[in-house]
Amino acid sequence: MFKSKTKNLFKVKLSLKVLGFCEVLELKKKSRDCQKAQELVLRDILSISKDTEYGKKYHFQEILNFSNERSLGDYYEELVPVNQYEDIRPYIEKHKSGQENILFPGKPKFYDTTTSSANEIKWIPITEKYYNDVYTRMSPTWLYSFFAINRHIFEGAILFNLPKSTEGVLPDGTPYGSLAAISQSESPSFIKAMFSSTPEVFLIEDYKARYYAIMRIGIEQNVHIIASGSPSALSQMINNADEFLDEYIKDIEHGTLSELVHIPEDTRAIIQSYLKPNPKRALVLSKLKKKYGRLLPKHYWPNLQVLNVWKSGNSAVQLKKIKGAFPETCLFTEFGFFMPECRPGIILDPNSDSTVIFPHKNYFEFVREKDLDLLKPKFFRLHELRIGQRYSIFVTTYSGLYRYNMNDLVEVTGFYEQTPKVSFVKKTNGIVSILGENLNENQFINAVGQVEKEFSKKLEFFVGFADVEKSLYYFYFEFVEQNIEESFLNRFVSRVDFVLKSNNIEYAEMRRSNRLAAPKGHLLKRHAFEVFKSRAIDKGLYDNKFKLSFLMQDEVHHEIFKKIAKRFFLKI
Repeated sequence: MFKSKTKNLFKVKLSLKVLGFCEVLELKKKSRDCQKAQELVLRDILSISKDTEYGKKYHFQEILNFSNERSLGDYYEELVPVNQYEDIRPYIEKHKSGQENILFPGKPKFYDTTTSSANEIKWIPITEKYYNDVYTRMSPTWLYSFFAINRHIFEGAILFNLPKSTEGVLPDGTPYGSLAAISQSESPSFIKAMFSSTPEVFLIEDYKARYYAIMRIGIEQNVHIIASGSPSALSQMINNADEFLDEYIKDIEHGTLSELVHIPEDTRAIIQSYLKPNPKRALVLSKLKKKYGRLLPKHYWPNLQVLNVWKSGNSAVQLKKIKGAFPETCLFTEFGFFMPECRPGIILDPNSDSTVIFPHKNYFEFVREKDLDLLKPKFFRLHELRIGQRYSIFVTTYSGLYRYNMNDLVEVTGFYEQTPKVSFVKKTNGIVSILGENLNENQFINAVGQVEKEFSKKLEFFVGFADVEKSLYYFYFEFVEQNIEESFLNRFVSRVDFVLKSNNIEYAEMRRSNRLAAPKGHLLKRHAFEVFKSRAIDKGLYDNKFKLSFLMQDEVHHEIFKKIAKRFFLKI
């Protein structure tokens, strides 16, 4: 069993209160005048990067030298273009090859890897400054906010469920992988003392083995806080505990780590060094199993205080499925709105789902939802946002992202001092995400086009829909040749699935971990698009403009396609 987490509890609480209080105090001060804070952070970012390749190309020094007749933000908007990832990929590739001073001074500390719409890995650079000023300093602040829930909250362990921390190292020595796992592993020692397991757990490649190690260690302890992000990952952990409960009990009794799961020997040795026989806990679990049959978190973690997960967007559906598995007294708190490219803010009130924007850590611009399709939309500054309005968010960071389109739609829910609070609504720009896979419409179109050529079967029309409740995608196809067999359709869909997994690492991860089920395919009747268009217009879904996405999360549109699918293939 891991060493007691409460031996230095007074020191832990004091450190959290001091560090967290100082960060909250700074945030409160900066939030009183977010317009001023935003200008200062933009000026600082431009000053730091003015002599880089990107800074010289887009005249950072000239922007800084302009008169005060207009704001710094006005000149910045005028001279620096809006960027998608593909616009800055060439600069990042130079950094990856070992070059310095391209997007920012020096080289990155780390790359967080995700997938772009161009079916290639996105390498999101994280500079030492951004890492230290945002990620390192926000961990104590995040934990400090939990004191508002219960003063005894840190008298139990904190269980994390994180992706694999380090995937590899580039030739220039820069590591890449999961920023969340890296920041956890590099947390201050007084914070690490509260973690249920050693960071080496998150080096395990195999999903089942990783979940086994997390739960084998965690189920032995008195867990008070779980931080998971995705509710679907928690569902997998619960299922893992159900499948391997007898093995857990045996392991806990003897202080071992089962050989049933594949864990690299070096990682196994590190984890094993922390384990000790605990027959008392094993007996408790055996009695609980005898009493309840299937054990759930509310049985083996009855003192659980907080479950910190994403609750907004599609996560709300996933959370609803598992909520009953946890103690009734457990508080479900919002994980917060952030992603690899940027941490825009933090949840300060555990009873609120709204993220307080950092006016002093990043520079923000916003476009109203209704203006997203305009060629030249109006950009709003942080201090110009209004409650109840929805905006797409563009960020400028200390890690070399300039006017970067996050493709995220947020809604302003209130204010912290004079700074907006927001909640995540959905992805934009043709991106659909059931569980965080961020599947892009172009990825789907390209995958279908590739398989169409491979199978030499021409399509008249196709469309895909996300089903959040069932955690899968439905793909509809109208082939030129109408006498398509069901077996062929299944092979076609399976191949599209394979291509998507090859081109989107998040999609591949969700499919490999079985959080996302295999897609289902259905054939459409002839002239499906024209039939759909006619019915959609009849329903008043379109007026004088008709624009159809090829990949959607839209039940109204989906219902129409269900009705024009060939009935003998319709298994929805």
